[in-house]
Amino acid sequence: MASLPLILFLPLILLTEQGNNISNLIHPTAIIHKSASIGSNVSIGPYSVVEEDVIIGNNCQIGNFVTICSDTTIGDECKILHCSSIGEIPQDLKFEGERTQTIIGERTKIREYVTINRGTKALGQTKVGSDCLFMASSHVAHDCIVGNHVIMSNLSTLGGHVEVGEWAVLGGGVLVHQFTKIGSHSLIGGGFRAVQDVPPFILAAEHPLAYKGVNLVGLKRRGFSKGERKSIKHIYNLYFKSGLNRKDALDKIKTEISTSIVRDQILEFIQTSDRGII
Repeated sequence: MASLPLILFLPLILLTEQGNNISNLIHPTAIIHKSASIGSNVSIGPYSVVEEDVIIGNNCQIGNFVTICSDTTIGDECKILHCSSIGEIPQDLKFEGERTQTIIGERTKIREYVTINRGTKALGQTKVGSDCLFMASSHVAHDCIVGNHVIMSNLSTLGGHVEVGEWAVLGGGVLVHQFTKIGSHSLIGGGFRAVQDVPPFILAAEHPLAYKGVNLVGLKRRGFSKGERKSIKHIYNLYFKSGLNRKDALDKIKTEISTSIVRDQILEFIQTSDRGII
């Protein structure tokens, strides 16, 4: 879909007439489309562009040379640093200009040169949760779903249709293949590549990517009890280290380990995996 013309150097008085808060600090070189909705106490730096039908929540900080493309929603208290591109069209040859969305949650921090692409007709949106951190030059492709509290380190990249669970951490330069799922509270070491699903609560590293243990430090920091951590370790010892084939290992987990939130979450993730488990 062709972009509508932008309004050059939109005066602050016009922003006020549209109901946007006069306390906003918008640099005179910024380009703000007349249909954009800007919340209260928002700063937008020099030469940044906000296209049509963008919604920016309260208390947001937008740096210099940032582009926020049409049909993007930014939650309250987000920070987007210099030269980032949010909501641009997908790098997908099947994209036909359909109108889709990009949704960013609250309090998410987006560092320099980050790119987040909008969805395609397959899902209709790319969605990022709240309290996330995207370090410099990280990339989120079309139709991805990223949970709350996720950290993507410098140069980490998600292919299209990737799902990342809450509290997951991707080390620097991690590459995630399209349609792959990354489980919640998992951590992938820097420089590695995920082409199959990474189950929750684990540490993953090496080529090819493999289970390297339970993310015990992360789980302890997030309030998982000693019993829960012990249960998670027992489950993954059976699944990855018992010498059983994985179907038999799953059967053993179901019969030997009592039902619990963490056990059921692990089983559901593994049993619904489309790409297979690392």
